[in-house]
Amino acid sequence: MDTSQATTTKYCLYARKSTESDELQALSIDSQIKEMLEMAKKENMEIVEIRKESHSAKDSGQRPVFNQLIADIRAEMFNGILCWAPDRLSRNAGDLGAIIDLMDQGKILNIRTQKITRDTNYNDFLITTSQSITINPKYLNQA
Repeated sequence: MDTSQATTTKYCLYARKSTESDELQALSIDSQIKEMLEMAKKENMEIVEIRKESHSAKDSGQRPVFNQLIADIRAEMFNGILCWAPDRLSRNAGDLGAIIDLMDQGKILNIRTQKITRDTNYNDFLITTSQSITINPKYLNQA
């Protein structure tokens, strides 16, 4: 591969915790950031910015920091996302769809988490993230 034409991945580190009580959280925002910065340093990743959010991801379009991240990716400020786990990005189909759309457009080149440790594979990301989507119970028993 001709590395002179390779695009450098510019990451935004996104850390989120839900608005639920701290006892239910897997890892605090500060702990997520610490772990991901260690990974970025070890793998020589370029982190352009760190963004934090304390907001539930159950409903789409409700997280201001995430919404701005999506807008900034569209504006080509970033082309990669670094986060602790896929469910930090999305727990609903709407937000997941926005991420997948940006992947399809080539605006997101890479998503890195503790579980996804290579260049974005569309299927791996979709399967891993969709496992954390919260499904509204009203849709479960429809014929």
